[in-house]
Amino acid sequence: MKHLSPEDLLTQLQWRYATKQFDPDQIIQADTWSAIEESLILTPSSFGLQPWHFVVVESQNLKEELLPHSWNQTQVTECSHFIVLAAKFRTADEEIDAWIDRMVEVRGGERDSLTGYRDMMAGFLQRMDPAEQLQWSKLQTYIALGQLMTTASVLGIDACPMEGFLPAEYDRILGLSEKGLTASVACALGYRAEADKYASAPKVRYPKEELLTLL
Repeated sequence: MKHLSPEDLLTQLQWRYATKQFDPDQIIQADTWSAIEESLILTPSSFGLQPWHFVVVESQNLKEELLPHSWNQTQVTECSHFIVLAAKFRTADEEIDAWIDRMVEVRGGERDSLTGYRDMMAGFLQRMDPAEQLQWSKLQTYIALGQLMTTASVLGIDACPMEGFLPAEYDRILGLSEKGLTASVACALGYRAEADKYASAPKVRYPKEELLTLL
């Protein structure tokens, strides 16, 4: 298997930035988008439970409807694909059982051998009240956001993470509440506009010595 070199990885991470202006005429090609989707599905999560759902908004009409509830940030309407990462309000016992069934389906073995693991997951979640469980789910979506943005940068796709929106309105427009979900964070993806002055601005970060400790 061929791996990305450290130099190439850092080049792509230096290249990426939170894109402020997208070129609305450039659309992510189907094969590239398929890889991005698979990257999202491959995101790691606590216990592997994946307490999220990813809503991909391609419809321009839907983007326009979301715009006023997104502080009128034009990335929403100018991007190629707009992803809303939604968190589950709760993960029920039935979902844990479904996950155990999926593990047996994919890996084989006997379901009974996973009883201890199943009970550990259930106990972990049962110790949380509804607000704590939702917060846990929301934090998980940020793992997916990080994977999404890194994947995009490696593929040469521009991205802009977004928290500046009204979750209740997103939930209403996208029909999330009735599915037991709420919008947690979003990300616009596409190609930067030539006029975006931030594309060439140097990154501003604290020195490594202030952010990283080796013990």
